[in-house]
Amino acid sequence: MIQMSRHQLALILLALVLCSPMPRAIATGSEPAIPQVDPAPCMAAAIVNDDDGIVSACGIVIDSDKTERADRIKALIARAGVWQRRDMIDRAIEDYGTVLRLDPSQADILNARGELWRKKGDRPKALQDFGAALKLNPNHPLAKANYKSLALELERLGALLAVNNKPSFNCAAAKRPVEKAICDNPELANLDREINAVNTRVVGDASRADRRAGRALQREQDDFLARRNAAFGQGDYDLQKAMRERLDHLLAIGH
Repeated sequence: MIQMSRHQLALILLALVLCSPMPRAIATGSEPAIPQVDPAPCMAAAIVNDDDGIVSACGIVIDSDKTERADRIKALIARAGVWQRRDMIDRAIEDYGTVLRLDPSQADILNARGELWRKKGDRPKALQDFGAALKLNPNHPLAKANYKSLALELERLGALLAVNNKPSFNCAAAKRPVEKAICDNPELANLDREINAVNTRVVGDASRADRRAGRALQREQDDFLARRNAAFGQGDYDLQKAMRERLDHLLAIGH
């Protein structure tokens, strides 16, 4: 996963500082000047990556109702970076969310929050943020890479969910008692599918080096299935144990 570095955050903050207009309200006539919070200590701490200073100085800027909008945004971005570096994901997401409520046009922040949602395991929200960043900036390199990799990950997960709790054979055509038992038990169904998949890989790898070795391994699998079919329902035969042992054996061969 691509994450914003301290250097990237510092550059964003520096750009915001340079591009923002000169702050502070000026008193007119007999009206007293409205006291403003000085954002300089917060920005100074952010530029040198002083995390403790950021939390302290930027917290004052964020919490004051006298803070100008642009200054609050810069302080929130700086503090969110601290939470991110400290792996305090929920706090970072909260600060980035406040930034986006103040300025929804921040593609960099949408991407950064998307990375945190992904790290937290909330893929739909992550994909939504990456997509929103790309709508604002279709050529955003980080958002583009993140969106593509997450979309592929979701596609793979979807494929896995499609076969989850399903065996390697068609349950609608199952006739043997052992096959019906496997279809009725999700754990056995997953075991059967794994056994079939690993066996296919092991036999394929062996056949590429020696066709006779590949045929011998397939006969071993056929013998296992024949023993399973004959032994099921007799005495103390443990189907799950037999299937686990077969899977472990195949995995050992594959390694």
